[in-house]
Amino acid sequence: MDDEKFIFCLEGVPDVEKDRGTEVFNVLQQLAREQGIDSIYKTCDTIEGLEESLGALLYDDHNFKNYEIIYLVMPGEANNVRLNGYYYSFEEIAELFEGKLKGKVLHFSNSKPLDLDEEEAQYFLDITGAKAVSGYGEASLSISSSGLDRAFFSLFSDSDDVVDIVEELHEKHYALCKLLDFRLYY
Repeated sequence: MDDEKFIFCLEGVPDVEKDRGTEVFNVLQQLAREQGIDSIYKTCDTIEGLEESLGALLYDDHNFKNYEIIYLVMPGEANNVRLNGYYYSFEEIAELFEGKLKGKVLHFSNSKPLDLDEEEAQYFLDITGAKAVSGYGEASLSISSSGLDRAFFSLFSDSDDVVDIVEELHEKHYALCKLLDFRLYY
């Protein structure tokens, strides 16, 4: 990633009013310090908060075109996210992003599994315009994906080709990719 590209991270938390440094926030700060990859970090606790953050990013941030990765750290089950006790389907998330992710990679942490069939993946890519969707087949509260996420993000400094990036990620971190079941839909 050159100096002009960023990561936009949106983390689902129980209460946005409680200011606390999460592991994800710390990893993003470390990525900025050590590799010069800047990010914007926001939290949300409702679907309205998610929509508001996305709206601010899309319409108020003049650097939006420079955000190559949209990083969602939200709990949930296969193909949905949970915010404030409510579940939102992958189709509902696609509609929130409708036409707004052209050329972007939407990456989910392993706080929820990502298990799309070919039709669901293509629907999401078509509706959002995203270049790719990535995440993990295994959700885990005991093993965080933040280290592998960080490695994935840092590989964007060398290439924009997500297939090449994922191949290199598997070469360098095969055991962790296998353990967490890293997935890419493009």
